[in-house]
Amino acid sequence: MQISDSVALVTGANRGLGRHFAQQLLERGARKVYATARTPERVDVPGVQVLRLDITDPSQVAAAAASAPDVNLLVNNAGISTSQNLVTGDLEKIRLEMYTHFFGTLDVIRAFAPLLGTNGGGAILNVLSVLSWAPFDGANAYSAAKAAQWSLTNAVRVELARQGTLVTGLHLGAADTDMMAGWDVPKNDPAAVVRTALDGLESNRTEVLIDEASIQAKAALAR
Repeated sequence: MQISDSVALVTGANRGLGRHFAQQLLERGARKVYATARTPERVDVPGVQVLRLDITDPSQVAAAAASAPDVNLLVNNAGISTSQNLVTGDLEKIRLEMYTHFFGTLDVIRAFAPLLGTNGGGAILNVLSVLSWAPFDGANAYSAAKAAQWSLTNAVRVELARQGTLVTGLHLGAADTDMMAGWDVPKNDPAAVVRTALDGLESNRTEVLIDEASIQAKAALAR
């Protein structure tokens, strides 16, 4: 996967990691970057093409795919965190986490996979989490939804291999973004996270582990 001259679409590009993805893709020579958000007026990255996209709205997903038929790099970054546990948490918020991270991501992939195939295969990068592999009291709805998204990532990698689409999972602990502002935990520099993720894409890696927390969590699965 070569980022130079690529045409990328980033979900959740109005802040946090998504904003850094849009910015760094342009800096690395992407020919075009579609920056999408539920609130497109908040996208402030110069040089991008802005689209409205709430990934939980199938009609908006379909409209985004129709507006961006030249995409060959899809960055599934959009997500939420409702800070709910599973047993005692608000069930509607738990459902929203699963609907966003699993079904929302799947809807976007289903809409763009045929375009990626037509445009030479390209790549999909799914932003996952160390919590894909480990529970965290106070955020177990997020953990369960990210575990489902990890499984989705592995499954669509197999399904899209036949059309030559690289599918990469990005795992990290907390990043210093608005979403994590209320958590008193060690946090990664979001610019460095995105840099490493894009390096991994250009090395055709199927998995990128950003930090020691992710490395240890994956190693712990075997135990």
